[in-house]
Amino acid sequence: MPWIQLKLNATSQTAEQIGELLQDSGALAVTFVDAQDTPIFEPLPGETRLWGNTDIVALYEAEQDLFPIVEALKLHPIMDNDFAWKIEQLEDKDWEREWMDNFHPMKFGKRLWICPSWRDVPDPSAVNVMLDPGLAFGTGTHPTTHLCLEWLESLDLAGKTVIDFGCGSGILAIAALKLGASKVIGIDIDPQAITASLDNAKRNQVADKIELYLAKDQPEGLIADVVVANILAGPLRELFDPISTLVKPTGVLGLSGILDQQANELNRVYQAKFEMAEPTIRDEWARLSGTKI
Repeated sequence: MPWIQLKLNATSQTAEQIGELLQDSGALAVTFVDAQDTPIFEPLPGETRLWGNTDIVALYEAEQDLFPIVEALKLHPIMDNDFAWKIEQLEDKDWEREWMDNFHPMKFGKRLWICPSWRDVPDPSAVNVMLDPGLAFGTGTHPTTHLCLEWLESLDLAGKTVIDFGCGSGILAIAALKLGASKVIGIDIDPQAITASLDNAKRNQVADKIELYLAKDQPEGLIADVVVANILAGPLRELFDPISTLVKPTGVLGLSGILDQQANELNRVYQAKFEMAEPTIRDEWARLSGTKI
């Protein structure tokens, strides 16, 4: 089915209200895009992250006449009279097929592969995690997830208990189980993450070895040999005490979701209870790791 899109420029102060106007005009989808190509960071719960200069892209069915919509926007008091806009016809193609073609098996370390279900497994003798993009963050494509997967692959997890703090899609928890962990506990604040993690664990035949909890419901006294947390620098700093408590003495900790310029400061925070290694950097993102003192 062919589509047409309206693209216009806004600001962080006006973007949400303009988006609502476009939805009211019949847009099937409205997307905010950073006009200056600044990286998009995962927002905190309940937060909509907008930028100083924000492009808004509204998708419509091809037969929709967008010029009356543009004229109506020009008359709205929230709009600048000279706002930039553009109408584009989108090629009629199999968008689902195109989306699927963008995902390929990815290798982490020497033996771990993350494979979408519609692709052939490159090495059946390797450690293979079957994972499709879905409800929650984490398919292995982002540098922070990549850093955590490589770290987990480098550890001897045989017989270990692992906690995935902020489990998202469950990719790290499932990888840990496939790499030999005897038990994994996944914790997240988002019920969708719990659903996604459980679905993915079932798909990988490891659901019997994983426990999943919303953060507000996690049992007291949880402790593990290995704790990994791929969230953001701010929450990692604020949650230093509860995260540290999850790691048993001489246990190991891996942290990511951290920009490289934030790494040294956060490393110093965790040095209060851990012997921290030098940060590992990939594409302007950092992973921290350390051993509980």
